[in-house]
Amino acid sequence: MNRYRVMLVDDEEDVAQAIMKKLNWEEMGFENPRYAHNGLEALELSEDLRPDIVMTDIKMPYMDGMELSRNLKQLYPNIRIIIFSGFDDFEYAKEAIRLEAEEYILKPIDSDELKAVFTRVHEALDRDIDEKLNVAKLENYYMDSLPLLQEDFFASLVEGRIADDKIEKFMSDYRIDLAGPLFAVAIVHISSSGIPEGMNPVLLSVSVRKLLEERMDEKWGCRFFSYLGSTVMVAQFSDRKDAASFTDTCDRLCRLAISICKAKVTIGVGPLVDSLSDIDTSYRGARDAVSYRVLYGNTKAINISEITPMEESGDEGSDGEGLFDVFKKIKMADEQTASEAAEKYIDMNTVNQSSIQSHRFFVMELVSELYKFARNNQLDVNEIFDMNTDVYAVVQQMEKAELKEWFGRVAGKMHGLIEDRRSGNTRSFVLKAKEYVADHYADQDLSIDFICSYLGVSSAYFSTVFKKETGKTFVGYLTDYRMEKAEKMLLETDEKTYIIAREVGYSDPNYFSYVFKKQFGVSPSKYKSGRE
Repeated sequence: MNRYRVMLVDDEEDVAQAIMKKLNWEEMGFENPRYAHNGLEALELSEDLRPDIVMTDIKMPYMDGMELSRNLKQLYPNIRIIIFSGFDDFEYAKEAIRLEAEEYILKPIDSDELKAVFTRVHEALDRDIDEKLNVAKLENYYMDSLPLLQEDFFASLVEGRIADDKIEKFMSDYRIDLAGPLFAVAIVHISSSGIPEGMNPVLLSVSVRKLLEERMDEKWGCRFFSYLGSTVMVAQFSDRKDAASFTDTCDRLCRLAISICKAKVTIGVGPLVDSLSDIDTSYRGARDAVSYRVLYGNTKAINISEITPMEESGDEGSDGEGLFDVFKKIKMADEQTASEAAEKYIDMNTVNQSSIQSHRFFVMELVSELYKFARNNQLDVNEIFDMNTDVYAVVQQMEKAELKEWFGRVAGKMHGLIEDRRSGNTRSFVLKAKEYVADHYADQDLSIDFICSYLGVSSAYFSTVFKKETGKTFVGYLTDYRMEKAEKMLLETDEKTYIIAREVGYSDPNYFSYVFKKQFGVSPSKYKSGRE
């Protein structure tokens, strides 16, 4: 039996506790419900819990049940809402219908009625999942997916195999509309771990693709195709600033995929390009972005332009997978792994050299590729090579053991320089966010969306990096900062509580008192009197 997560929201804790005791939740296929005292607390809790079902009262302080339902539906489109209230008001019922609530129940709630409601919702969720994972339906959908000619066109496009003057004709012949004027490629990667038992990975990929096609916002004008075992999207943009919003859309779909399809999905987003003839560049960037899941985790969207804004994405080197693998480890793995990959590369490529001439050509090409890699990644060659000597001449005189040691050392240096710059970029915008909070914490409209717009990054990337750097979510950091300021004002001034609430960014003094008590254990007035 599928097991679903439930959250109960009611400002009357005794009512919520009574509801929790009315049912044998585990026997019915639910985890024990989590409880929130109001809409704002529920919204914050949902970020970690990601509930499948929310049962909420209507009349609550700070944020009522209707507003909470609207917010949850926007964040988690597949969530099921059950509204219960002591108010038999037709307007409430109409609003509940508009919000696509599963049920509208009047208090007091009867145990049998409650059980029947949750049984129906459980069955509805089961049907939703079964529809996505039904093998026969997926096979039919797979056969009826995008026409072969379109698939072939997009595959050729990302490979860079279509001449510029032929693109428009192919698009016209295959009835493909891509107006742009800006484009980006996004690659959908499905983790091989956690695949539902008995599920064919290919069919699971089809399930995820269908979900994306159904739920992706139409404003991005996405075209979907399969390439090298992954689903690939080509999105269209009217402004470069839209890239962050698109990344956030992809991030929400990653969360939806794990909920509906039971698939761990990472979406890598490539850089924007202004011509379809350059779409192969965006594809390579998206492929690099997917690789960064080893650093930032899966089930999220990763935009290469946010993670490596100063790096040129794409294939490094021209000698095939061998040297590319070394460069990839320099950028993605630890220093030791990068050095070992470099030494292994020397072993593999010097074993069959038949003459000193072939060895010299090999060394010259290696040094040239290292210079190119350094330039593409804006690395200072003076920190990598001894520029007081002729690097080509020196390396050509090295024996195999010396060459291995030299390349391993160079790979380690390059890794360190890239890591230092990447950490510097991360620390830079986290520091900017902290500085902005310090200057604007009194602004009641300050939110994660606002700060991401200010910094020009997606909330998906910002949230991941901010928590990694600070150990807190941005909302948690902002709340702690405001509470510190409020505590100081309580102790050092004679201002009224409602004035202090406004000064630290809270329009509702009652909610300010609620947050303060949650932080310090007592109300603001008692805290002040206790310290005095």
